[in-house]
Amino acid sequence: MDYRTDLALEMQESMEQTPQGVTCMVQEKPGMRITRICVQDETGARALGKPVGRYITVEVPPFRRNAEITDPLVEDIASELRTLLPEQGTILVAGLGNGDITPDALGPKFSALVFATRHIEQELAHSTGLGDLRPVVNLIPGVLGKTGMETGELLRGAVEMAKPSAVLTVDALAARRLSRLGCTIQMADTGVTPGSGVGNARKALTRESLGVPVIAVGVPTVVDAATLVHDLTQEENGALLREGADMMITPREIDLVIERAARLLALAVNKALQPHLSCEEILMLVS
Repeated sequence: MDYRTDLALEMQESMEQTPQGVTCMVQEKPGMRITRICVQDETGARALGKPVGRYITVEVPPFRRNAEITDPLVEDIASELRTLLPEQGTILVAGLGNGDITPDALGPKFSALVFATRHIEQELAHSTGLGDLRPVVNLIPGVLGKTGMETGELLRGAVEMAKPSAVLTVDALAARRLSRLGCTIQMADTGVTPGSGVGNARKALTRESLGVPVIAVGVPTVVDAATLVHDLTQEENGALLREGADMMITPREIDLVIERAARLLALAVNKALQPHLSCEEILMLVS
């Protein structure tokens, strides 16, 4: 059985050695561990089970136990994210997920703290001391059951109107191990399948479907039951696979995890897009 995970890092860890066509580099920093995986060609993509592209994983102290968000942490995450983004042009930011379901509320909570700037004229920005602002569009596309439209359909319309140089999405992910929940951030330039983290996958958002690069950022908030049992026992439980295939496990402190992860990601994305602003200035602008 293929045990489910959205993390390229976990796919790589499950192999005895890094496959051909894939590179992996690890960097230790105070309070974090950064793993950069590059799937270079189709051979590597087949071996790892991930599309060709770059995957950056940042492991930080668990959000449920650590409320502190330091400037160096924000700066480091923003710096990694900036390597995936085009240097110029409008960025369309989308917080994916369902705000009414706590493990899936990361995207909407994140978007509430994003600094949208496309409507601010440069003269006004300079006169108010904000300097040169990169144009940013911020959307919460919602879910099909509420809007009657697929997320991809809404974003395609927004792309046609705003003509961004890239789309940046934030969404909840699924992990294989409990130890990854609420302490792992994955960034990738390969796009995303909305809802995959909570077992309700929709149409993929990629360069091919939207016409521009799609940078996907996410934090794992759930583990499915079958994957969890196998990870803890190293055995396959046939009864659980049949009866609990749709069960998802999430930390009891998931409210704290979502709130703190959304705040950290929003600060990091705002900092990546507006590097001349300090974290304090960003907080003042979005609060």
